[in-house]
Amino acid sequence: METISKTTQGLELEASIVKKLLVDFIKDETHNAGFSKGVVGLSGGVDSAVTMALATEALGKDNVLAVMMPYRTSSKSSITDAQMLVNQLGILSEAVDISAMVDIYLQQNPTTDNVRKGNIMARQRMIVLYDISAREKSLVIGTSNKTEILLGYGTLFGDTACAINPLGDLYKTQIWQLAKTLSIPQQIIDKKPSADLWEGQTDEGELGFAYKKVDELLYHLIDERRNDEELIELGFEKYFVEKVKRTIQRNQFKRRPPLIAKVSHRTVNVDFRYPRDWGI
Repeated sequence: METISKTTQGLELEASIVKKLLVDFIKDETHNAGFSKGVVGLSGGVDSAVTMALATEALGKDNVLAVMMPYRTSSKSSITDAQMLVNQLGILSEAVDISAMVDIYLQQNPTTDNVRKGNIMARQRMIVLYDISAREKSLVIGTSNKTEILLGYGTLFGDTACAINPLGDLYKTQIWQLAKTLSIPQQIIDKKPSADLWEGQTDEGELGFAYKKVDELLYHLIDERRNDEELIELGFEKYFVEKVKRTIQRNQFKRRPPLIAKVSHRTVNVDFRYPRDWGI
């Protein structure tokens, strides 16, 4: 039987080629939208670091702004790691503490549910980021990767909100590969992935499995379109295959624009959805 360890070749990245493709994507799509500048929420994690590095190369260091938005319980290393990248890239940055904004809402609507609190923080950060983008006349550039998008691991209208997303077709393990090509500091690459929404929170702890393991499954399930029988033959446990497929299915609503009821002949995002209709 073929083992999982032999199935990872498809996740190997031609990093230099992908880097050029994504730099060109950011440059072209930013200009197509009528902008010359970009803004990125810089968390201190590898995804936002990679987006920031790509945006800097695409638009120039004077045309990007890194925004750090800590909450009072955020890890101190999040800010120091983010600042380290800012210094390395030589870009502009600013910090906006969201603690008072979040706390005043939680005082009026108290909850002990960490997920609810995390969603509130994520959406508050996006309020800040979009307001700064309006001030700077810049485009919000996203940081969500393919693994997160498929599994629904993100806050709708929070960290998943953006105008363009250069990372959305790269699995998490591919982000780590690209990070090395972009010379992202090793301590950012090596740190445990976390949205830093509460003390001790980690992505893999919440998901219940490691990125490496789920990325291998997702590659064969999504990119190669393998069926359950083939996946099990490759060495994936049946319960794991079923769990991941259920997770993908129930999070489909996060991956599509708001569904519009069709009334007229041409409905936005149903049969009017082609950029070429407007010469973009």
